[in-house]
Amino acid sequence: MQPWRTFLLIALLSSLPGCAGPKNFKTMKPGQTAQKFFLERKQVLSADYLLFLPKDYGTDAAKRWPLLLFLHGAGERGQDLSIVAKHGPPKVDTTTTNFPFIVVSPQCPAGKIWSNDLLLALLDEIEGKYAVDPRRVYLTGLSMGGFGTWDLALSHPERFAAIAPICGGGQTIHITLAQYFDPMKLAQLKSLGVWAFHGGQDTTVTPDNSELMISALKKAGCTDVKLTIYPEAQHDSWTQTYANPELFAWFLQHAR
Repeated sequence: MQPWRTFLLIALLSSLPGCAGPKNFKTMKPGQTAQKFFLERKQVLSADYLLFLPKDYGTDAAKRWPLLLFLHGAGERGQDLSIVAKHGPPKVDTTTTNFPFIVVSPQCPAGKIWSNDLLLALLDEIEGKYAVDPRRVYLTGLSMGGFGTWDLALSHPERFAAIAPICGGGQTIHITLAQYFDPMKLAQLKSLGVWAFHGGQDTTVTPDNSELMISALKKAGCTDVKLTIYPEAQHDSWTQTYANPELFAWFLQHAR
C-alpha cells in the first residue's frame, strides 16, 4: 500500500467514534489494546412523596413559591409514606407559622440510598407541575439524607440556592474537581449557601464528616458556608435544627 494511502486510512479510522488516534496508538504498551464498552439501558424512575402546599398557594396565579426538598434518614425508608413525616420539615407545625415553602419529601425504598437521578427527575417533575420559583430551590436532609444532600448539591449546585445537610458527610472530590478543572461549576459552588449541622457527641456519623466538607468548601474559596455543632447532641441534631425558625429565614435569604 502506498504511504499516502496508509496515512489516509489511519486518518479515516481516527475520525470514527471509539477509534483511537495515532497518538494513542503510540502510547500503548505491548500487550495493551484499546477497547470500547457500550450498553444502552432503559431507566425507570419512581418515588412516592409527601407534598405540602402553602396556605395561600393558588390564590395568585402569577406567584412563584420557594421549594424545599427534604431527604429523610435510613430509618424512614420503605413503603409506609407516613413515617417520612416522623422528622424534619414534614413535621414542622405549618398551621401556626404560615409556612411559606412548597415542601417535597420523597421516600427512599428499603435497602437503597438516595439516587441523584431519581431526585433530579423528581425536581423536574415538581418544577413543571407546580408554581415553583426556580431561583429559590432549597435542599436539606438528615443522616442518610444529609449524605444525600451533600452528594446531590455538590454534583449539581446549579439546581439549588442553599442547602442544609444535617449529621451527614460526603465526597470532597466534587469540590476538588471543580476547583482545578471546572471554573463554571466552582462559580456555582461559590454562590451556593451552605449551613451544616452536627451533634458534637455523634458516634453514628462523627462530626468530622461535616467539618471535612465545610473545610473543603472554604479552601476552594466558598464564603457563604457555616457549620453549627451542638456540643451535647448525639446523632439527633435534626430536632433542634428544624425547630429553629432561623433556618427557614436563612433559606429565604438565598436565591440563585
